[in-house]
Amino acid sequence: EHLFYTYLIFSVLIIGWRVGFINILRFYRTKGYNIRNIVIVGYGPIGRNLKRHLENNPEIGYKFKGFFDHKTEQAEVAGPVENVPEYAKENGIDVIFCCLPKLFEQDVKPLIDFAENNLITIKLLSDFSKVGNKKLEVQQYGNIPVLNVSSIPLDRMINRFAKRVFDILFSGFVMIFLLSWLIPLIGLLIKLESPGPIFFIQNRHGKGNKYFPCWKFRSMVVNKESDSKQATKNDARITKIGAFLRKSSLDELPQFINVFLGNMSVVGPRPHPIKLNEEFSPKIDRFIQRHAVKPGVTGLAQAKGYRGETARFSEMYGRVKLDRFYVKNWSLWFDVKIIFMTIYSILFKTENAY
Repeated sequence: EHLFYTYLIFSVLIIGWRVGFINILRFYRTKGYNIRNIVIVGYGPIGRNLKRHLENNPEIGYKFKGFFDHKTEQAEVAGPVENVPEYAKENGIDVIFCCLPKLFEQDVKPLIDFAENNLITIKLLSDFSKVGNKKLEVQQYGNIPVLNVSSIPLDRMINRFAKRVFDILFSGFVMIFLLSWLIPLIGLLIKLESPGPIFFIQNRHGKGNKYFPCWKFRSMVVNKESDSKQATKNDARITKIGAFLRKSSLDELPQFINVFLGNMSVVGPRPHPIKLNEEFSPKIDRFIQRHAVKPGVTGLAQAKGYRGETARFSEMYGRVKLDRFYVKNWSLWFDVKIIFMTIYSILFKTENAY
C-alpha cells in the first residue's frame, strides 16, 4: 500500500513538473526570451500560413526573419533561394523551413548540406522523397505538418534531463571515491618528476562549437608546442609518469570535473584540440555535427579503439563517422554500453595510447 502511494505521488509530481516547466517556458518566450531566428524558403500558401501561425503563437519561440523564393518580386521576399546560406550566416539563423511547392534536388540538397555543416536545423514542408536515407521526425504546427531533417534524440528535453542526471551521479561518484585521493597522489608524482602545474588546461570546442576549458593531468614537460603539436609515439616531451597516465587514460580523469560543471558529458564525441578541428573540419563533410551534443570523457570512437594520434585523414574520418552515428542514435543504454566497451579497450587495446 505504501509503495502504491509512493509511486502515485511520484508520478503526479513528475507530470506536474513537466506541465509547469512547459507553461513557464511558453510564458518566457512570449516575453521575447529563448527565441530562435527562422527563415522560410518558398513564398507559397503553406509558407505564408506557417508565418501567420508562428506570429500568432509567440510561445513557440520562433522569430520570422524573411522569405526566400525563386520569384523575388514580392515585397516580403528577402532574396533568391541561393542567398539563404549567406543570409543565415550574417543574421544568426537557427532554423530553415523549406516550403517550396515542389522541392527540386538542386534546391533542397545544398540547403540540407549547408544546414548540417553549420549546426542549423532544417525542416521540410513539402515533397521529401529526394532527401535520402535520414531519420525524419514529423512535427505539427497548428494543422501544418513539418518534417524535421535534423532531429536527434538529445533534442528532446526528457532525454537531455536523463543524460544530465546520469552525468551528475556518475561524475560525483568518481570525484568523491576516486579523484579525492588520486589527485593528491598523481599530483605529487607529477611535481616530483618535472616542474610545472599538476593540471594541463586547454580550450577545446564543446557543444555548439563553443570554447570551454578542458582539464587533464599534465603528462608532458612544460613546453611552447603543447597547443600546436600533437603527441606522437616516443615523444620526448612526455614524462615517465605522463607516459603511464596516457597509456592507462588516467590523464583524462580530471575531465569528470568538466562533466560535473556541465560543459562535458561522461559519454560523447571526444573534444579535439582546436587546431585539429580547424585542420579537418573543411575536409570532412558534416564534421561539425559531432558538436551538436556535449563532448565526452569517452566516446564510441574511443571505445572502438580510436585513441592517440590522428596523423592520417582516414583515422580522423573514422572517428567522425562514429561520432555522428552516436549523435544520431543516442540512448542511455548506449552510453552504458560505451562505458563498458571503453574499459575493455583501455585494458586490452593500448597500442594507440601514447
